Amino acid sequence: MKKFLIWIVLLAPLLTLGLFAFSKGWFYPEPFPVKWTPETFSRLLTDSRTLKAILDSLSLAFIVSLLSLIIGYPAARTIGTQDFPAKKYVWLAIFLPTVVPPLAIGMGLSILALQTGLAGTRFGIILAHIVPTLPYTVFTLAGVFARYDENYEYQALALGASPTRIFFTVTLRLLAPGLAVAGLFAFIISWSQYLLTLLVGGGRVLTLPVLLFSAVSGGNPTTISALSLLFLAPPVLIIAATARFLGENPNDIHERI
Repeated sequence: MKKFLIWIVLLAPLLTLGLFAFSKGWFYPEPFPVKWTPETFSRLLTDSRTLKAILDSLSLAFIVSLLSLIIGYPAARTIGTQDFPAKKYVWLAIFLPTVVPPLAIGMGLSILALQTGLAGTRFGIILAHIVPTLPYTVFTLAGVFARYDENYEYQALALGASPTRIFFTVTLRLLAPGLAVAGLFAFIISWSQYLLTLLVGGGRVLTLPVLLFSAVSGGNPTTISALSLLFLAPPVLIIAATARFLGENPNDIHERI
């Protein structure tokens, strides 16, 4: 019974969005929509503005995820595998963006973007998105490296493998689940960014969250619900695609290597 109630609580918002998104003429006190239609989705998916917002959001999130992994990898490896006196201060510096109010960070990044000429550019938004994604990427990968056995790399090196081959055939295969989780965190954080995109982009770069908040001000529940479901779709699909990595046993990876 408790599990059933938990599922109801979790799914109720999604079911409500689905009812509104596929409804037409649903007014109080009717318990269910009078008419069902996919007209709203059809209109949104054929609208060039909506399609551009989706593509821009996807491209920005993927680029931010990749850059967060590349930038966060050396820091996470150092923190996870080594002990040094200033380690706690390094952690504090990395996690500082997560404890500072988002509006303060957004305004600071907006001023910096204006001074450097990056305001209203995709590159400026990418750099702004890395600020909140990098701490979670480093934290996730550092936890993976804390349990990482470097002896596999030493054995491959002793057998004559080059550092590049070791990285791609040993290190990446061992870190695949952790990289998938870290990349997923970065993607979801970047995908859902509204404030930083608006402040740094200045409204010139239209992403799906910006379009969604614009629709909310319009007050049309059908359009808002349909955009919300479109907004939820990519993270859900990516989680489903990476589920194999998220639940993989590290011992199985070691055996394959």
